[in-house]
Amino acid sequence: MCRSIKTLRPPFTETVTDEDMRAAALQYVRKISGFRAPAAHNAEAFDAAVAAVTAATADLLATLKVRGG
Repeated sequence: MCRSIKTLRPPFTETVTDEDMRAAALQYVRKISGFRAPAAHNAEAFDAAVAAVTAATADLLATLKVRGG
């Protein structure tokens, strides 16, 4: 599942959208939680985790320095 998450930094990907970051975060949360879609009683925690991982991804990509770039 997580093997299909693509690299989101240059030079592998020139433009990264919010949707790209959210899709990667969603796959990650699905993998570590073991749920493709959470039950109603876990939906809030699942969605919060996706949002947190998306934000962490955006922060990471914004601060990475790529050699030669």
